[in-house]
Amino acid sequence: MKEKIRIASGQGFWGDWLEAPIHQVTKGPIDYLVMDYLAEVTMSILQKQKKKDPNLGYARDLVSLVEKILPTIVEKNIKIVTNGGGVNPIACRDAIFRIAQKLGIKGLRIGVVYGDDILDRIDDFIKMGVDFKNMDTGEPIEKIRERITSANVYFGAFPVAQALKQGAQIVITGRVTDTGITLAPMIYEFGWSETDYDKLAAGIVAGHILECGAQATGGNFSYDWRSVPDMAHIGFPIAEAYPNGEIIITKHENTGGLVTIQTVTEQLVYEIGDPTNYITPEVIADFTTIKLEQIGKDRVRVYGVKGRPPTQFYKVSMSYFDGYMAVGTLTYSWPDALEKAKKADEIIRTRLKDLGLEFEEIHTEFLGYNSCHGPLAHKIDEPNEVVLRIAVRGKNFEDVDRFGREVPALILTGPPGVTGFGGGRPHPSEVIAYWPTLIPKELVKPEIIVEEI
Repeated sequence: MKEKIRIASGQGFWGDWLEAPIHQVTKGPIDYLVMDYLAEVTMSILQKQKKKDPNLGYARDLVSLVEKILPTIVEKNIKIVTNGGGVNPIACRDAIFRIAQKLGIKGLRIGVVYGDDILDRIDDFIKMGVDFKNMDTGEPIEKIRERITSANVYFGAFPVAQALKQGAQIVITGRVTDTGITLAPMIYEFGWSETDYDKLAAGIVAGHILECGAQATGGNFSYDWRSVPDMAHIGFPIAEAYPNGEIIITKHENTGGLVTIQTVTEQLVYEIGDPTNYITPEVIADFTTIKLEQIGKDRVRVYGVKGRPPTQFYKVSMSYFDGYMAVGTLTYSWPDALEKAKKADEIIRTRLKDLGLEFEEIHTEFLGYNSCHGPLAHKIDEPNEVVLRIAVRGKNFEDVDRFGREVPALILTGPPGVTGFGGGRPHPSEVIAYWPTLIPKELVKPEIIVEEI
């Protein structure tokens, strides 16, 4: 058993800083690079891509990244764990094998964890008695059944650890939890069992700290963002994990950003519900038991985490088609910029009503005034400019499309001093909504394949 392992975050979401994973594997020692690509709406986008082309459906940025870092990770024996396989992890693996062949790299072992995609099995599960009711609202699945576009089970860390045990240097998964890709190396390296609840909870906490990338090292930092040094070259977080479950959060030396109790705390409370009941497939972690200690420059010790047995369910992330939307913007200049923008909003709403168009929602924001704080925004005197942003959402494509034709008409038939319409009229786009639900664990099993080029 190793004394410790260093697990580096290289990706907080699909679209994160492309240079970060390169820096993680080149600027200092690490054992693992973990990268989170998936969000709820991402699965629906990837499912659309796969339907158009059966060779797609994964995060293509991952493949181009691996091409840049594969020689380095092979030389340094760094392992990669990522859920960038999306809804087609085997195709993603094959694309990386082709990269390895192109680079003349042999003996590369890639593991795939899949079986999370249950889109084609929903009716079978319903016949078996799974109600798939909405976790938030309690609504029945029948309400949206015919409009479902993706359905993926959140698997956990243990199947990933199994792939590592089978010798995989790269593990590509479908919808494995964000925290699971960090916990898995600890399970594999330290031999943690399914009943080591406190240690598993500590690994989950480490995963939660790493999952949003530089948000734990000074990015998006509310406490004192001005104190963050060299944010242009911000270092992403690294978890030094120990067999007893203690974690030290740090980053590479000579990189920007900082690691303090404040930066770690802000990430810990990001996107959690009940802090005593942080549910994952492996364990329920109690975030109120977490203890933090600053033990050096850019080094925060995380310890004391308590865990409880997991539930008998997996969470399922479903997405479904929920109509259309369109967004239009116009910029109004001083003088009377806000008054002009409000008048334009009144005019277009009147015209939409006169046309008899039906929308489920019409939403207006005035950028530079209330787009962040809405009705809580304080009044401002004579802004230099205000951007009117108005959006509609509805089930009828033609109605949403007609809204888009009404926005440019305001240029010559509304208040003066208008600009900012260089992008053309708004066009309808599909609205994809989220349906969180549960499935008994015994009904779905992850599948694991490890192959070598």
